[in-house]
Amino acid sequence: MKDKVRRGGRNHAKTDAVSPTGEKDAVGIKQLEDTSFPVKIQGAGVEPFDLQVHGFWLVQDAVMTLLLKDEVCPRSNLSLALAGTTLDPLAELQSLKGLKPGAIIRLVEEPYTARSARHHLARVVELLRAPGPQDALREGRSPSILETLTHTPTPDSPNGKSLKRSLSNSKTETSSQDGAPPEFLLPGSLDRPLMGLLPHSSQHNAPSYLKDLSLSCWNPIPGHRKLQGDFLYITVVTMEGRRCDITSCPKGFFINRSTEELFDPRPSQSSPVCHCLTDLLCQISTAFKQALTTLKNRSQLPSVEVMPTPYHTLSWLGPPCASRTHKNAFSRLGMDDQLETQAPDWNEELQAARDLPQGSLEERLRRDKTLLQVNSAFARAVAQGAETVVDGFVEPANGNPEDPAFLWGGLFISQGAASTMFGGERGRRAAQRLELQGVQAYSELEGLQGLHTLPTAIVDYRGVRLSAQGLAPGLEGSDRDQAAAPAERGLLYGVNAGPQESPQRMRLLELLAVSAKHLSLQRYVVVTSNNYKVPLFTSVDAQGLLGADGRFYILDVFRTFPADANFCPDVEREGQAVTEDEESNKKSEEGEEEKGCVKKGWPENYHSDSGLPKSFPHGLCRLRPELVQAFKEHKHCQFTQHVRELLEENGGFEECAIASDSRSTNAVRAACKEVGSVSNIIFEMRFNPSVFSPVSFPPGDSKSTKLQERLLREAAAFIVTHQIPAFVEYCLHSNEAPMDGASLKQALHQRGISLRYLGHVMTAISQSEHKERLRHIMRAVIGDIFTRSTRRVFNNFLQGVDVPSLSAAVSHFLCCLLVPHFTPTPVGEETKKKSRRRGRGPGAGAAESSPWSTLTGAELWTLLCQEAAETYNISDSLGSGPNHLVEHYGLQKLSLLREFCLKTGVQLRLRDYILDNQNKAPIGPDDVLNIFPVVKHNEMPTVDASKAHRAAESFIKKGLLDQAHEKLKEATYLFGRVCDDLNPESCFCHTLLAKVAFMQGKAAEARSVQLKAVVISERVLGFDHPNTIQQYALLAVYVFAGGETALAQKCLLRARLLILTVHGEDHPYIATVDSCLGLVLTGDQRGQFLKNALRLNTSFFGSSHLHTALSEHLVAHWMCSKGDYRSAMTHEKEALAAFTSIFGEDHAQTRISKELLCTITKQAVKVERSLRQAGADCTEQAVEYLSSKSDTVLEQMVLVTGIRSITHRDGLQEYWKKHKELKAAVAKELGFIVTNGVVTLIVNEEEKSSDPNTGSGKEAEDGGSPAVENASDSQQEQPEEESSEKSDAMTNGHVVEPAVESQQGEKADVEGGESDRASDAEVNIVNGGSEVSDAGQETESSAPNEVNSNIVNGEVQSNATADEIKSESNGVNGEINAACDITVKHSVVKSNGTWADVVSKANGAADTAVNGTAGSVTANREAEK
Repeated sequence: MKDKVRRGGRNHAKTDAVSPTGEKDAVGIKQLEDTSFPVKIQGAGVEPFDLQVHGFWLVQDAVMTLLLKDEVCPRSNLSLALAGTTLDPLAELQSLKGLKPGAIIRLVEEPYTARSARHHLARVVELLRAPGPQDALREGRSPSILETLTHTPTPDSPNGKSLKRSLSNSKTETSSQDGAPPEFLLPGSLDRPLMGLLPHSSQHNAPSYLKDLSLSCWNPIPGHRKLQGDFLYITVVTMEGRRCDITSCPKGFFINRSTEELFDPRPSQSSPVCHCLTDLLCQISTAFKQALTTLKNRSQLPSVEVMPTPYHTLSWLGPPCASRTHKNAFSRLGMDDQLETQAPDWNEELQAARDLPQGSLEERLRRDKTLLQVNSAFARAVAQGAETVVDGFVEPANGNPEDPAFLWGGLFISQGAASTMFGGERGRRAAQRLELQGVQAYSELEGLQGLHTLPTAIVDYRGVRLSAQGLAPGLEGSDRDQAAAPAERGLLYGVNAGPQESPQRMRLLELLAVSAKHLSLQRYVVVTSNNYKVPLFTSVDAQGLLGADGRFYILDVFRTFPADANFCPDVEREGQAVTEDEESNKKSEEGEEEKGCVKKGWPENYHSDSGLPKSFPHGLCRLRPELVQAFKEHKHCQFTQHVRELLEENGGFEECAIASDSRSTNAVRAACKEVGSVSNIIFEMRFNPSVFSPVSFPPGDSKSTKLQERLLREAAAFIVTHQIPAFVEYCLHSNEAPMDGASLKQALHQRGISLRYLGHVMTAISQSEHKERLRHIMRAVIGDIFTRSTRRVFNNFLQGVDVPSLSAAVSHFLCCLLVPHFTPTPVGEETKKKSRRRGRGPGAGAAESSPWSTLTGAELWTLLCQEAAETYNISDSLGSGPNHLVEHYGLQKLSLLREFCLKTGVQLRLRDYILDNQNKAPIGPDDVLNIFPVVKHNEMPTVDASKAHRAAESFIKKGLLDQAHEKLKEATYLFGRVCDDLNPESCFCHTLLAKVAFMQGKAAEARSVQLKAVVISERVLGFDHPNTIQQYALLAVYVFAGGETALAQKCLLRARLLILTVHGEDHPYIATVDSCLGLVLTGDQRGQFLKNALRLNTSFFGSSHLHTALSEHLVAHWMCSKGDYRSAMTHEKEALAAFTSIFGEDHAQTRISKELLCTITKQAVKVERSLRQAGADCTEQAVEYLSSKSDTVLEQMVLVTGIRSITHRDGLQEYWKKHKELKAAVAKELGFIVTNGVVTLIVNEEEKSSDPNTGSGKEAEDGGSPAVENASDSQQEQPEEESSEKSDAMTNGHVVEPAVESQQGEKADVEGGESDRASDAEVNIVNGGSEVSDAGQETESSAPNEVNSNIVNGEVQSNATADEIKSESNGVNGEINAACDITVKHSVVKSNGTWADVVSKANGAADTAVNGTAGSVTANREAEK
């Protein structure tokens, strides 16, 4: 096991060395102190260089880091020596005596073995296969396109220097508008070219090193030479044409005297023995030496762009010319085949990684990294095995043609049996998918050590779905073992395990009981055919085994999750019949009651309204775990509400709680019974996974069974009555709604809605009164229904296609799919013409007789409609052809083509396709480049990084940006340690870190982090994934803040191009991108984008929505710059009306709109007067205030993209009123005076001025807190300068600063304690009041009666000694906090104005003023007594 762990940790040791976040991001991590220090590396023929190492590294980690260095690569088989002593590979560097900063470590060349010599040759081959710009597309991997944007020469980056690598980010570009957007990106354009999606990379192709490198014809090694140490003979042909035979031996490599005709293994006289093969090649070839030097001296891309991703992310577009991109891979050397002669034990690899210690943070990071490495290697092996099996290179191991099973590369690969009970082929595929989900669920159980699952993955390739698992220990026994008793075979748990009593079984039952609690599964009993009662903690199919390795395994977990009662009508009737038979001896009235209870749980008129329950093509419809969790939360709300109502009926909550009598207990028991809790004393929801399954339960459990049936019916109805409407409501108000099938699937699954409910989602949208505003969601839903139905038809279609005709068959299928009324060309005509000119092709004869070639568009569309009606219960929604989808739903054929390719693994050639041409096939056989396996695998956890990420999100909710920033830096560091940042959650973490950094005024850091987030999204999620689109839009804001206007334009145009390809122009996020483009562009195009954004926002959100109001405001600005003040007045009036209805009269955004409207009116009058006085020759002049300043444009971009939110929640005024009443009550009791919302305290009949020591008095004296644009770079270093613009607006004594400026939070130390702090204080001013989300600016004080007052949400929040005041305060503050508009996904709002209260101290304590407003400080900021 130690060898396996060493091998697992070695391959990813590079994570520590190349993690871009590095040790700077680990400053805030107390568990990981920065123990890095430099050492000097010498020896092994390399130039001395310095290496930064970590004390927690193992020696083997340092070796692997060295092997990745350009100075060392491709050397291998090296060890490290310190002071002449060879270091132990498993020793930690910090435990080595004499190792200190600056120490000299020597590289020692170790003798080769036969295996290590082959590993060295493999490294040399990897070097010769230097990646080129087209390699990712050729291999079907999603490339990174950002590099092509940042490498474009600009005036500020001469000689084509990368903007991404430029250290100067503050220099503003002089002339960034070097070209207008292309016509196909302008609003209203219908052209969708594909060539712009994947521009040419600025990276040059790798030079040619050798003409050939292969195994010599004199292999294998003869016996007498093997005894003398020869390992291998290699033939090399240099670029100069010289042919050499090279011998591999323990000392290294040398040139022998053999030729093609003569075998002479003796060393050549002029050939030295070189430990590294490249050293020998440099001596015999000058061209090789020059090419190698060029490779090492070329500019290196960041590691996040070149390091391999853990999992394959499919690119549906390939190179424009696949033949030209193919290159010599030196596969004749045979290293790839030689190294895989021994199949790995995937199960042992995975379980050994899971068993690694988790005591310290460093141990957990090693474990997570090893797990990820093993799982990613397993997923790659599954993809390769699927190709090998389906292509016919492996014979079945079981000899069963109906259910073949294959053994390849340590994998057990099978299709699974198509059981009629589960629905045949559809049921088989569902069982494979659910098995993977069940394995994932058991693998994610935290703190459960000892229960293991086999490594599992499923793969779809060429229309076939295969399931792959690692070989379980002790399960492949002989016939004698199979004939033995189950206990002797290791079967300890399951329906077929039989009665057993053993310590191993008891331990397994304990583990299963713990797992059942985490998974919300109920313990139940089933009756077997021999009347034996079996207690179960899992589904009835699951089996628990004791493997030969001593580990407990659970298998067959595909029915782990509860059944979906919406699609189990037949099973319900069967279950009822069984129950009636078992209880036939009961009274007839009880039987009638039982019949009525069968349907208990469905809402009234549920079947008539929804058409559910109904049958489904397969019998394995299960609830998603997200739905189970959401339903439990829903039930818990009902439980608490019911308890509260019962207690109120019996004297009130407080009285019952104080009395400690039976009323509280009775209320809890009644509430438990009402909501269906499995316990009658506490709330506990558990589900029986075998309900609605054809199993027998004991007669005594009929009551529990009925309860479980009721709960599952309620959970199934919960999807239709709550979750689907909630999803529709979310889409109605979000501008980041789903764009394609992947984002739609993610949004539905987050709410526990399975994709079989797509038809019900479609119905909900159709019945909505806002269906026109939901047309983009309807488009995504109908598109996903179309592509999923097409995939099922395509899978069956490929089964009748032979291998030589695959390209022609796939292109023919796509033509029938996308071209209306497509009819294939008669076989005789075109084939005869081709055969006369150039003879028949290898597949011509097969094509003439193949049934696939006769498929027509009408036949295919009929099959699609039948499939959609059967699965999603929709009729006539797809229409009669693809043009129906285009005309009625606005779907794009290009978007449908992309979805189809991503779901089936088909890769097309990069070119522009004309899909409306009915006279010629738009897609030919040469356009189909490849079909890649689509692998679904388990996700390995990144426990500590994810915890840090969630903690940062929690801090952001509270407005504590400083703490959030530190936690996000910690999370990015941990992600780098585990997965080199190449993880979807790492991408989201980097995005959030960039937002927080930008909110703190650190634009340069935000830019750097966001650049990495874009690359991660492109490589991990896809270059055209919806998340990548949003990353580009955010990057445009950050680079624009640094003055890089040209790059900002490119990022926004890139985002718009991707949206047009993925969805089309009719999407809310297009309005966001167009608004930003209208801000950064100049000329007529600016107005086109702004007007289009206004049109889309009005269409999707209405005229009174915030997005529409912002668009009206931007258009008014643009109209002013054009001199059209009349139109500007019209648009700004609409914006003002919307802002007033949303925020009220006194909100900062409303005042800004008012001021602009007033300025526009004055300017219009001035221009009109000038025209009348001077005549028609007068030239209009724009007011300077209305010209777009860079700071104003940036602030508007920040609002439009949602980096800062100013949304006002309904009901805040009511909360505000309650809070004012509470403040007045508390102030009255404590001796405060409340005047116009400002609280002061009379001490010795004098109003005390604020004390400068509190940190706020100085602000009052200096005129309020300094307002610094974009906040400060550090919380500790706060600038003292004041903003040049002072606010002249006063509302009820509340000083209001300009909305474009940000307020700097203050750090307050109170009574020796340090309060939570952050760099921002977020304020939303609403109708004279303030909604303040205190970003760590919590100032505490003490009163004589021990009242602690905090400034929260702009009010005095007091925790008094009186119980009633405390409870009221907590209740109101909870409501206020719930109304604060601070979300996890977006950074919180900076203050659009300032508002202050006074928290006073008695007995000489000073009044604390916030933002310079106090009872003793007037609007003119003059102190009065």
